Amino acid sequence: MKKVVTFGEIMLRLAPPGFLRFSQTNSFDVIYGGGESNVAVSLANYGIPVEFVTRLPENDIGECALMEMRKRNVGVSHVVFGGERLGIYFLETGAVARGSKVVYDRAHSAMSTIQAGMINWKEVFKDAGWFHWTGITPAISQGAADACLEAVKIADEMGITISTDLNYRAKLWKYDGDREAIMTELTSHCDIVLGNEEDAEMHFGIKPEGISVQTEGHHVKAEAFLSVCQQMMEKFPRAKKVITTLRGSISASHNTWAGVLYDGEEMYESTQYQITDIVDRVGGGDSFMGGLIYGLLTYKGDDQKALDFAVAASCLKHTIKGDANQVTVPEVEKLLGGDASGRVAR
Repeated sequence: MKKVVTFGEIMLRLAPPGFLRFSQTNSFDVIYGGGESNVAVSLANYGIPVEFVTRLPENDIGECALMEMRKRNVGVSHVVFGGERLGIYFLETGAVARGSKVVYDRAHSAMSTIQAGMINWKEVFKDAGWFHWTGITPAISQGAADACLEAVKIADEMGITISTDLNYRAKLWKYDGDREAIMTELTSHCDIVLGNEEDAEMHFGIKPEGISVQTEGHHVKAEAFLSVCQQMMEKFPRAKKVITTLRGSISASHNTWAGVLYDGEEMYESTQYQITDIVDRVGGGDSFMGGLIYGLLTYKGDDQKALDFAVAASCLKHTIKGDANQVTVPEVEKLLGGDASGRVAR
C-alpha cells in the first residue's frame, strides 16, 4: 500500500492534572500533538504506512516531539529543521457544565515561520497515494498557507488523493490573509472534504438551508447537513465526498457522536453513540479523519462501512487521554460489532 502523508504543526500540550483549573495547578502534564500528527498516529496504529511532515526547532523540545512520532511508528524522514521554538498550547479540561479552555502560545514557532520552497514535495510524494492537510495549517501564517498550497498543487500534479479537515479555529487567522480566498483555493484541490456547519459557514459562507441543526435535547439532525454537503460540492466540483461529524453537547462530560457522508448522490448516516464521562475530547475530529482515511482505503466502494469505522474509532478516542487516538483495528471492530461493555479482556 502506498503511504499517506500529513502536513502540519505538532505542538507541546501543557495541561493541569485531572480537572484542575489553570489558577489551581502547580504542574502541567506534557503531551505532544496536533491535528495532522494525530491523524498520522491513528493511521500508524491501523497498520497504514504514514509520513508526517512539519518544521521543528533544532533543540531538545523539538527532538522530543520527533521522538513521539517515531515511538508511534510514524515516518519523519522529511521533517525540516529551523526556527526558534515549538508551538505550545495550554488545555484546561472542563467537566459537566464547565467547558474546556485552550490558550495558544505558538507565535514565532518553527512551523509559523515556514516558507514555500523549504520542503521538497516531489520527493515527499514519490511513493505516496494520499495527502492530508487541515485548515489549521494555513491559519498559522501566510508562509504556512503558501507551503500548504505548494503541497496540494504538487500532490494534484502527481495524481495523489487529497483530503482536508476544514478545522476553523477562531483563535488563529490573526495575520492579514484573506481566509475565504486561501481556503477556497486550497480546498478546490481536494477529493475528500471533512467539516462541520461552523467550518462551512466561517470559511465559505455556506449555511444549512430550511432546517435548524439541533432539536431540543441536543440531538443533531443529519438531514440538516444535506444542503451544506450539496452546496460544498457545487463550490468544489472536484470533491467526491463531503463528510461531517455530528456532535451533540449535552455537557462537557456527555456528548452524542455520529457522522454523515455525502457522495453526490446518497447521504450515509452512522449509528449515534452516547459518550458519557468523557476522558479527553481533544483530537476527536482527528481520530475521525484517521478512521475515515483507513476506511476509505480498506473498504473500497463501501462508504457506509468507512463512515461507521471512523465514527466508532473516534468514539473510542474520547476515552483516551492525550491528543492522539491509541486504538487498534480489532478494538474498533469490537465496538462496531455492538460490544460496548468495556469488560476486561483476559
